[in-house]
Amino acid sequence: MFQNSDKLLSHMAAKCLALLLYFQLKEKITLSNSWVAFCHKNLSEYSESDKIVYCLWTLAVVIKEIFKDTRSQKTEILKQFLTPFDSIFEVFYDSLFSQRFENCRDTTKIVNTLICFLELLELLIASRIHLASQFTCQRILFLKPSCVLDVITWPAQAFVKRKFIIFIKKCLLCKVGEDLCRGSVPAFTPPDCHLNVDMLALADAVLQAVDLGLLRTLSVRGKPSRFGGGEVPPGSEPVPVPDHVILRAASLLVIKSLEIKFQNCASANEMKVDLQKFMSELLTFLEPHLQPSPLSHDPCEWLCRVFLEQDDDMVEAAKATVGIYLRLTREREAIESLTQGKEKWDHHTHENGYNPHCIFLYFLKNVGFDATVLLDFLISSETCFLEYFVRYLKLLQKDWDKFFTICKSFDVTESNDSINICGCVSSLVQDRSSSQTEPSPWAARGSHRNACASASWPSDASSEPPNQVVMSKETQATLQADGQSLPQASQSLVDYDSSDDSEVESKDPCSANSKQTSLYQEAMKKIQDTVGISKNKKELSPELQSRPLVPKESNNPFSVDCDIVPNNTDSKMGTAYRTVKCFEELQGAIHRLQKKNLFPYNPTALIKLLKQTEAMYNKTVNPL
Repeated sequence: MFQNSDKLLSHMAAKCLALLLYFQLKEKITLSNSWVAFCHKNLSEYSESDKIVYCLWTLAVVIKEIFKDTRSQKTEILKQFLTPFDSIFEVFYDSLFSQRFENCRDTTKIVNTLICFLELLELLIASRIHLASQFTCQRILFLKPSCVLDVITWPAQAFVKRKFIIFIKKCLLCKVGEDLCRGSVPAFTPPDCHLNVDMLALADAVLQAVDLGLLRTLSVRGKPSRFGGGEVPPGSEPVPVPDHVILRAASLLVIKSLEIKFQNCASANEMKVDLQKFMSELLTFLEPHLQPSPLSHDPCEWLCRVFLEQDDDMVEAAKATVGIYLRLTREREAIESLTQGKEKWDHHTHENGYNPHCIFLYFLKNVGFDATVLLDFLISSETCFLEYFVRYLKLLQKDWDKFFTICKSFDVTESNDSINICGCVSSLVQDRSSSQTEPSPWAARGSHRNACASASWPSDASSEPPNQVVMSKETQATLQADGQSLPQASQSLVDYDSSDDSEVESKDPCSANSKQTSLYQEAMKKIQDTVGISKNKKELSPELQSRPLVPKESNNPFSVDCDIVPNNTDSKMGTAYRTVKCFEELQGAIHRLQKKNLFPYNPTALIKLLKQTEAMYNKTVNPL
């Protein structure tokens, strides 16, 4: 049946055979000797035969059925199933990955075989959850990782490379099989004595491949996302768009491999050299695809820029940077105690883009210092944010002085940005007013303030009132630093405790006249021309995509006067204040949910860390 020309019939035959095999395993019936012999014959050596594909697919379906059954003894069934196939899987692994792709007569055959075997390989690794690694086939990837890594350098289609690099990423993150195994995970599993050794072997292989130029062989050209498909319409030029899936996966490969290697490394100098070498390789790989480049401003910004659209990967990468920083810090403190050494160390963390304080602050800026976003992350089971957040808060207790210094540098940068924006709008207002009837000083002042307040809104919302659209993250952070309250209309997003607490909101009594509207539109055009934002762009840049909503709290600072340059370094309304304010609001939200028995776990330790952070801030700004 596998050789039937009707593909649908062959597929159904393989499906029925898989269910029959699973029934035999479940009923503790010995597997058919003819079927075992058939598998050994076809998997003993790679060939361009459809039998191999159906054989691999059938074996994968059997393992999936084992995982899905919640009433069976998975450990015993897996042991019974893998025993006759353990040795042949290793033989086929060596045979398949020793092929040269360019020498294959029919590349579609080997591609189909690669995809089917990759799925089976993922299931074999995932079976270690239920059955501690007792078979070689469960560890074959970690024993010979270079075979799989070599496929990424093959001249194969882009989707094949993407599947393999995502597979290796899952292995490093211990998330193998999460999309394939839909059954329940056992509450108590025996310890896997080979896990740490296997993870270290895979991490070393990845770093060795990166050192040999793996990242330079990756093709990250993607297709622009359009309504109706990604094909370019006739008569229009294709817009180069990077494949962010590849960028995220490659970044996680490097950063996670470094974390795993450093956990088993005792030499601080060796770790420092490796970190500088591989992070430099990664940042060089990312730079052409992140425009404007973060390397010219702050290399630590790369993480939020790359993982902007994938929360779980972003948290994993941030957690890995905290682990690297803690490991290196412990080793450095054991051998260095001079102030000069500490200054060099701080420079090293920024230069190589892994300073955890910068990364956390960029994350907070991207979410607009919104406590409800942090609350969603803490409640969600889709990311490891709780683990990352607790580890970072513990680090913050020890590194408070460094954190506060970094906050001041963020405030200085935002103040400098505000000077450039306000200077641009001020010149526009002067040019506009000189060509018209000279208004009264009060009217001119009002127009100037309206233009500055509107300068941060995107071009495609020019027909909307400025207080109903989205603000750019850089401008919002600058405007928040002056300490004035938000316009009333921006308070429409209110997180009420219940529907009874809401009240009818008053509308903004002020409405812009036609002169102010045209001035606003012209100001926006001038700002867009300056920063290179085009209304006709098909895809927003990462900076525009990361714009936070206007904060809903009325006491959040908001500056609309461009004549006054905020001095954030001396004000309590800077980055450190907004961070602690966010933590304070997070405490309140957690307390309300806990009081109603709606919080999913005991947050006592988390709240204690948040309160300690608030106490350190108060001690810093009010030393007496």
